[in-house]
Amino acid sequence: MLALAAGAALSPLAPAHAAYGVRAEPRPEPMSGDEVVQSGHRFFGAIARDLAQGVEQLARRWGRPNAYVLGQEGSGAFVGGLRYGEGTMYTRNAGQRRVFWQGPSLGFDAGADGDRTMMLIYNLPSVDAIYTRFGGVAGSAYLVGGLGFTELSADGVVVAPIRAGLGARLGLNLGYLKFTPEATWNPF
Repeated sequence: MLALAAGAALSPLAPAHAAYGVRAEPRPEPMSGDEVVQSGHRFFGAIARDLAQGVEQLARRWGRPNAYVLGQEGSGAFVGGLRYGEGTMYTRNAGQRRVFWQGPSLGFDAGADGDRTMMLIYNLPSVDAIYTRFGGVAGSAYLVGGLGFTELSADGVVVAPIRAGLGARLGLNLGYLKFTPEATWNPF
C-alpha cells in the first residue's frame, strides 16, 4: 500500500505540489468590471486627470478644434534639437490624411524622448493649410515618462500637440514643426 501511495505521488499525472506535500492554492476568481475600472482609475488617474485638464484649458482658450492628428514622434536635443513624427489627420467632413512633421529647436534643452502624440488643430481653413511651419516655445521636464502640452501657430491656425511618452528631457526651447505630405529627413 505504501508503494502504491508513493507511486501515485510521483506519477506524471499527479499534481507537482502533491509530491512535495504543498497545499493547492485556490484558483483566482474572475474580477468584476467595476473592480478593473477602479484599479485603472487609481493607476492612470494622475495622467488621465492632467490630460483632461489640459484639453479643457485648450477648449476654453481656442474653442472646438476642426481637425486633429494622432501619431507618434521622436526627438532629441542638446542645445539644438530635432523632432520627427508621423500620423493621421482627421476631420469631420474632409476625411483623413497621412501627415509627417519634422522641425528643429534651439534653447536650453537636453535629452531624448519618444511620444504618442495627439495634436488638436484650431481654425484650419482647408486640409492643405496644414502643410506649413508652425512656430512656438516648448518646455519639457520629465525623467522616464511624462505628459506635455504645447501651442504652435501660423497664419491664425493653432496646433496644440499633446505628448505622452518615455525618455528623459529637461529644457526650454524655441522651434517649429513643418508638416509635409511625405516623410523627409530635412527638418528645415
